Amino acid sequence: MASRPSALANWSPEQLAQGRRWVKTWQDAAPRLEAIRRRELRQLDSFTAIAWLCGPANYHEPPRAPKPTSGLVEQQRLFSMLRQP
Repeated sequence: MASRPSALANWSPEQLAQGRRWVKTWQDAAPRLEAIRRRELRQLDSFTAIAWLCGPANYHEPPRAPKPTSGLVEQQRLFSMLRQP
């Protein structure tokens, strides 16, 4: 099985050094970013989070608006037709 060349094979030494600095910067920032994320999650209001995930819940517009009819209404209409002589 042939091995593939590294994706960094064409990088100059300066680019490699810059890439290493970039990785080190994010590694150093990771604990602080995680602390911020945890603090924001602890302070998060459940209702706000649901609104962010689902959008505004307007029950007058589709898809949340009630349907003009339901299966039960249709079933009762059919039963009433069978009852009549």
